[in-house]
Amino acid sequence: MVGPCITRKRDIEGQAVKSAAKLGVARVEALGIDLPMYDITTGTGDFIANGVISHNCYARPSHEYLGLGAGTDFERKITVKPQAPRLLREAFERPSWKGELVVFSGVTDCYQPLEASYRLTRGCLEVCAEYCNPAGIITKSPLIERDLDILQQLQKNARVSVSVSIPIWDRGHAHAIEPYVATPLRRMKTIERLAAAGLDVGVNVAPVIPGLSDADIPRILEAAYAAGARRAGFVFLRLPGSVKQVFEQRLRESLPLRADRVLNRVRDARGGKLYDSRWGVRGRGEGTYAEAARALFDATVKRLHMNEGFQSALEADTFRRPGRASQLPLL
Repeated sequence: MVGPCITRKRDIEGQAVKSAAKLGVARVEALGIDLPMYDITTGTGDFIANGVISHNCYARPSHEYLGLGAGTDFERKITVKPQAPRLLREAFERPSWKGELVVFSGVTDCYQPLEASYRLTRGCLEVCAEYCNPAGIITKSPLIERDLDILQQLQKNARVSVSVSIPIWDRGHAHAIEPYVATPLRRMKTIERLAAAGLDVGVNVAPVIPGLSDADIPRILEAAYAAGARRAGFVFLRLPGSVKQVFEQRLRESLPLRADRVLNRVRDARGGKLYDSRWGVRGRGEGTYAEAARALFDATVKRLHMNEGFQSALEADTFRRPGRASQLPLL
């Protein structure tokens, strides 16, 4: 990691690691492969579980930590954190807070339907704007357009980056896997509106489902580029824990003629299994189909000149507590 994430919020292979110990880095060991590394410091966690229902969502097992199911419970029993903006403000006031990037939607979508009435994500963004703290957002929901004003303010005084997830281009396939999510074209319109507002916006082709959406990669990237996205991300389908059963059931019910083809290609990319939890492999897969999908993504990104010359929100150094003059560092 660029900077170790908070110990109590680490998630390793679907298990929450908790410790009261003050841990430090003992050593850094090479993985043997080249991978982009990210500083996953913290997220607001406005909502636990997801009203934006995706049957391939890798976060489903997290609901089991609450004694609930990863199936329909994840879709219908949403835990709301109504004090999230206040708690975020308190965190920013602590001397230990140095203005690290706050990520919205690290697990579940911060713009799921309940946000329309609770306005927790907007409240947290307002706190970020007040303290000039950089933020990153990942969403599938056009509801983010409601907050263009605060996003523009945050972009002006700090940094904010938005990534809109569009894993499938075919509308029928998208509805089968993500039945309550905005259509791919509607999400593309969101990219267009965010870009027109001057925001740093990208597209996440994630997760790529082999045998179903891998052929969609060029069309998604081309449409996103035309809409104004200049960044793109790729994640291969992940099916940890009980997600395997949820995904397979939905696939066989909604796309029965595609089911075996998709599942066989997933196994090809996961060493004969439906999931491989190894670090560095779980997000990209291995084998013929996974490598072909990644090569198609890389070639299209290169052709469109995406992922070139943009400034990451991680690089922002803008944090300040309102009403207090900045202190010069002691020599």
